[in-house]
Amino acid sequence: MHSERSPWALRLAAYGGLAFLHFPILVIFAYAFNTEESAFSFPLQGFTLHWFAEAFARQDIFDAITVSLKVAAQATLLALVLGTLAALALSRRDFFGKNGITLLLILPIALPGIITGIALLNAFKVAALEPGMLTIVVGHATFCVVIVYNNVVARLRRLPGSLIEASMDLGADSFQTFRHVVLPSLATSLLAGGMLAFALSFDEIIVTTFTAGHEVTLPIWMLNQLGRPRDVPVTNVVAMLVMAVTTLPILGAWYLTRDTTDTAGSGK
Repeated sequence: MHSERSPWALRLAAYGGLAFLHFPILVIFAYAFNTEESAFSFPLQGFTLHWFAEAFARQDIFDAITVSLKVAAQATLLALVLGTLAALALSRRDFFGKNGITLLLILPIALPGIITGIALLNAFKVAALEPGMLTIVVGHATFCVVIVYNNVVARLRRLPGSLIEASMDLGADSFQTFRHVVLPSLATSLLAGGMLAFALSFDEIIVTTFTAGHEVTLPIWMLNQLGRPRDVPVTNVVAMLVMAVTTLPILGAWYLTRDTTDTAGSGK
């Protein structure tokens, strides 16, 4: 019997890659607790919670967090509706142009963010929309729809068609079948897709830069802080808290969909 364990060299390379990716994050975490006198020094000189107190006293930080929460909530709600409807329309029927529509749905998250941002900015100019809260929400929803769509399509492909047929045969109309059969089956995938979409929207920076106007989301606030060296320790604290908060919905989404074996691009 062959061992199912990977070769030690492959495992070492995998661990090395993870360490390389996460080392900058660990540096941010460490400097968030560094002493005030040695905020920019190496090695670290001490431990302090001073920067946390200073961050929690900054009204501009809470204002940026409020804007980000509003945008993420609205973009997630819009993505849940549009992504679910698109998945229901495309999952079980073949028709001319289906592949093209699927490509258009996936394109916003496949393209570089700067391309999506420029395209959205030009579209808003043509539509005579001033950059602001509405344009940020629409911009974020363009890639959040893909997240919800993929989750819902994968779950729909695991839903036996016989359940829907049985419901219709027993006298239920389309709405009743959707409410009592389809929707309960999609509950975990919708929750997982919504959590992941919220996390992605909350920390999106590239598309937001082109669509925000005078609005300041938390990622834009952090970008502006790069030009203020004296505020770097406070920025480290905010960055650490953002990473901790956005990790929770991502882990939750993974937990809810860990038993999903199909993907949106797989066959029936």
